[in-house]
Amino acid sequence: MFDSLSDRLAGVFDRLRGRGALSEADVRAAMREVRIALLEADVALPVVRSFVDKATEAAVGQQVLKSVTPGQQVVKIVHDALVDMLGADASELDVEVTPPAVIMLVGLQGSGKTTTTAKIARRLRLKGGKKVMMASLDVARPAAQEQLRVLGEKAEVATLPIVAGQQPVDIARRALQAARLQGFDVLLLDTAGRLHVDQALMDEMKAVADVSRPSEILLVVDALTGQDAVNVAGSFSEQVPLTGIVLTRLDGDARGGAALSMRAVTGKPIKFAGVGEGIDAIEGFHPERVAGRILGMGDVVSLVERAQETIKVEEAEALAKRMAKGQFDLNDLRNQLGQMQRMGGITGLAGMLPGMKKAQAAMAASGVDNKILVHLDAIIGSMTPKERSRPELMNARRKIRVAKGSGTTVQEVNRLLKMHQEMAGAMKKIRKMGGLGKLGALFGGGGGGGMGGMGGLGGLGGGGMPGLGGGGGAAGLPGLGGSGGPPMNLPPGFEKFLKK
Repeated sequence: MFDSLSDRLAGVFDRLRGRGALSEADVRAAMREVRIALLEADVALPVVRSFVDKATEAAVGQQVLKSVTPGQQVVKIVHDALVDMLGADASELDVEVTPPAVIMLVGLQGSGKTTTTAKIARRLRLKGGKKVMMASLDVARPAAQEQLRVLGEKAEVATLPIVAGQQPVDIARRALQAARLQGFDVLLLDTAGRLHVDQALMDEMKAVADVSRPSEILLVVDALTGQDAVNVAGSFSEQVPLTGIVLTRLDGDARGGAALSMRAVTGKPIKFAGVGEGIDAIEGFHPERVAGRILGMGDVVSLVERAQETIKVEEAEALAKRMAKGQFDLNDLRNQLGQMQRMGGITGLAGMLPGMKKAQAAMAASGVDNKILVHLDAIIGSMTPKERSRPELMNARRKIRVAKGSGTTVQEVNRLLKMHQEMAGAMKKIRKMGGLGKLGALFGGGGGGGMGGMGGLGGLGGGGMPGLGGGGGAAGLPGLGGSGGPPMNLPPGFEKFLKK
């Protein structure tokens, strides 16, 4: 997300950082480029004007021009202005009210309301520990209520039983009564949409709101529609007392204009961002983290949170014990590759690490993408259980069979085996050096971290990332360096595999 804007701004700031001193003319020229970059990213014109004026006023001050690192000061000013434009602080859902807390989702047809309802319900159940029920008020779209029921089963969230022929207001009343009687903490109402904003839709929203008295009214908009999304948000905010916005398909929005304009245009906070099709693909919207991603500063906090959600503790603990004994076979490697895929793949991980923007661009230019993880998994999957536990059995004939079975080449099989061999060798050396806990402390783990799951040195330790070994738990994160170490340390041999 925000790729085109991020790349454009990176070029502007690289030129500023390369200068020992900056004049006012240099700063103003850079800000003109920032203005063009924001306009090309489809950010609303009034928002761009306000943003650039504020940032320029701060950046031409004496503090910047006389600074030892003026380029870095300008980047910080732009970062702070981005955070301010996006809403300064993350905004949480207001569900700490007399139960049931009612959350009403509104928006146009096709914006992703039903899927978003299920995603938020699952998030509240797992992260908030809430007892949640969902109800579909969409009687216009065929099978909309059935769709929510199916999603409810996936999310393991209760849905209101469907009664044919009931109108939205009646469904809302029945849902509220059922939620009260059955002791639910939160009730989510998935309302009907239209192809465009009309008065009938607004009247229906108001009638449902009058009956249900929601503590949250969330507008769901598709980020890919750009300025249309901003216009829709403006129309809804004039008619319905919105409390927040959910942007769907933000992962596919390379420009990011909708996200950057939304808060300034509506005055309402962006509360969630949909980042994929999966039932778990939703993130809280944190302005400071998003600004960091846009400016290539990474987003390690979100990466740590994603790791904690996706890494299976039992698997990691079992692997920690094996690695402590110097054992590491292809089954272990396959588990690590699976962890990387669940966390967003190579490109997703790189985009969230500080200083990895250029590396990410280099990977894209050389054709490296997340399919590499699929290919590696296919190679290991084409081996027999005996070959996976004893890679030394892989002779020429076996390699040919595995290459054919996985749709790859013998050279790729060899590269995978070489990578595993180097990783297994590293595990043996670590054992001789006193184990994972001691080594983690050497590389900035602070005793709280350990080995990154795929050979990266030092977990984030005190920063909250559970590493392998040490006191920080057992979950390993592929290739993350310690807090004082390298930003991304891929396992021995992995870079070679990527380079092909």
